[in-house]
Amino acid sequence: MTGSPGDGGLLPRCLDMIFNSIGPFQAKRFVFKLDDKNGVDVQCEVDALLERQKRDAMPVPKTPSGKRQMDPEFADMINVQDHCKVDEVDEDNVYSVFVSYIEIYNNYIYDLLEEAPFELIKPKPPQSKILREDQNHNMYVTGCTEVEVKSTEEAFEVFWKGQKKRRIANTQLNRESSRSHSVFIIKLAQAPLDADGDNVLQEKEQITLSQLSLVDLAGSERTNRTKAEGNRLREAGNINQSLMTLRTCIEVLRENQMYGTNKMVPYRDSKLTHLFKNYFDGEGKVRMIVCVNPKAEDYEESLQVMRFAEMTQEVEVARPVDRPLCGLTPGRRFRNQAFREELARKLEMRGGPINGETEEQSASEIFLQNFPPLPSCELLDLNDDQTLPKLIEVLEKRHKLRQMLSEEFAKNVLAFKTTLQEFDSSVISKENYIQGKLSEKEKTIAGQKMELERLEKKIKTLEYKIEILEKTATIYEEDKRNLQQELESKSQKLQRQASDKRRLEARLQGMVAETTMKWEKECERRVAAKQLEMQNKLWVKDEKLKQLKAIVTEPKNEKPERPSRERDREKPVQRSVSPSPVPNAPPVRLRHRRSRSAGERWVDHKPPSNLPTDTVMQPHVPHAITVAAASEKALAKCDKYMLTHQELASDGEIETKLIKGDVFKTRGGGQAVQFTEIETLKQESPTGRKRRSSPSNPDPPEDAADSEWTDVETRCSVAVEMRAGSALGPGYQHHAQPKRRKP
Repeated sequence: MTGSPGDGGLLPRCLDMIFNSIGPFQAKRFVFKLDDKNGVDVQCEVDALLERQKRDAMPVPKTPSGKRQMDPEFADMINVQDHCKVDEVDEDNVYSVFVSYIEIYNNYIYDLLEEAPFELIKPKPPQSKILREDQNHNMYVTGCTEVEVKSTEEAFEVFWKGQKKRRIANTQLNRESSRSHSVFIIKLAQAPLDADGDNVLQEKEQITLSQLSLVDLAGSERTNRTKAEGNRLREAGNINQSLMTLRTCIEVLRENQMYGTNKMVPYRDSKLTHLFKNYFDGEGKVRMIVCVNPKAEDYEESLQVMRFAEMTQEVEVARPVDRPLCGLTPGRRFRNQAFREELARKLEMRGGPINGETEEQSASEIFLQNFPPLPSCELLDLNDDQTLPKLIEVLEKRHKLRQMLSEEFAKNVLAFKTTLQEFDSSVISKENYIQGKLSEKEKTIAGQKMELERLEKKIKTLEYKIEILEKTATIYEEDKRNLQQELESKSQKLQRQASDKRRLEARLQGMVAETTMKWEKECERRVAAKQLEMQNKLWVKDEKLKQLKAIVTEPKNEKPERPSRERDREKPVQRSVSPSPVPNAPPVRLRHRRSRSAGERWVDHKPPSNLPTDTVMQPHVPHAITVAAASEKALAKCDKYMLTHQELASDGEIETKLIKGDVFKTRGGGQAVQFTEIETLKQESPTGRKRRSSPSNPDPPEDAADSEWTDVETRCSVAVEMRAGSALGPGYQHHAQPKRRKP
């Protein structure tokens, strides 16, 4: 804001513009006096002079003067350019400039120009100020120090005095980081001159007070970059909060203008936005200057600042119309000045006082000064014969001079009358000419008034049409928003329905696949059960045929002899030799077949098409990962692989093969299996299978011929049978064939 040495910034340029424009029209000190309620009063010249004398007599430091030597710290920043000024300045007014400097630190307002008493033992902290609202609903800081200045140098010296009190700190990113928002306020008081153009008009209603606020906002900070801690972290939080409130206020203003809403703007959430509430409400103009750092590390912060500045351009603030000051004649200052200069010139030509140093003399006094002075008329002796003759001589001279002046006066009067008559005749002719021109102008004005009335009626008609069109456009926009919302809701509903449909289709496909697989397994199970049932029936029929064949092929000459019960009891029945049961043996427990590689981690691959065999001996590997399909995830966790494969053998029985292999990691990061061995588990049916017993006696007796050939069915009284169509698995049924003994 202050600029750099040799190149002044925003503040010195603004001060140059103000003082170059109002330089010759400034009022004397203390003519304008600010009150405590954000108002201004005007004093007469006498009161202002007394107050100046009173202030000069005070021992306190006086207001800095523009003629004194400037501080070398900021002397290079002030570059006064006389061509920077406003041309349209009303010369019939007087002006005065007041400055103040405040800062907003941790959402509290402090006066940087306040002269606090210095206490060495226990210094007092600065007192915060309060925001108030005046009678015109403008916000101001109560109790703030306001200094009247008369030049750019003087104003900048006051600013530099407050700048030294501003709070700054050292952070990771900035050596002198601002920890507060600073506001330099410039107030311009303006009042018109009276009708004579000499003094200020003593009417408070005619005073206008303008304000220019230069705000230096502290930059937003990220604590991960600044490494702020303690008080610095608290200060950064308050800075970011006030900037966020400013952004929120601008967004609400933009939304209210674009969509015609009437949302409340949260000015009171921060002292910064509350202080400048009037500027956003239409009592002034707001301009934002953005500083951007070209470093790549600050790209995100610069992008956010540029987006914020772009959004502020869309906010438009309506300004009120400026009211005229008064109805006095313009140009009265210059006319009064010209009159004084002419009067001084006339007096100088006559040898009188110049520039009104003495009081103005009347025409009679000037006339009497042209007569010769009277001699002394005092008679001291009766024989004095000189005083009276001298007096008579002087009176005669005065009488002659009076006659001469009277004649000259009569001539001048006659010449003046002649000139006056000529002037009257010229005035009358000019008046007639002016009357004619005036009548023409009046006719022109009347025609223009009629045209103006017609245009005003047309304007009203157009305004009415515009209002109707605006209302229609508002209705259409509302309908458009409603239709857009309805369209969005319908599209969202269609999207939800489409997603539900896809989810339902996927669910149905899964159910169909699951049901198909389930029924395929059920059909395979039923077919297997039916095959087993038919095999059992064929086995029973084969046994019956064999027994019948054995009966038919027996010799007929030998008649069977039925032994008695006693004989049967005495003679033990010879049966085929079979292993004797272990006495008092515990019941047999179903055991799983244990693999030789039980200590390793296995992948047990069992395809879903395999059928349960329901055998006593089952392949089992502890701590194995059982999968229906081999996957890379499962292979990565194990180092052994086993595939259970079932196929139909040549005799119609199910043959189970256990294909084993080792798992290796490939170079590409995958898994490979190298098969090492195959174990075969075969289940045989007892149909048609016979075995010869191995008796210990090589020469068995003849009676043992009937038990010479046995089978499993005759040795076991219980067989296992699968019931076709059973959902509970295999069923148990007794098939005990009575042993047919040969006669």
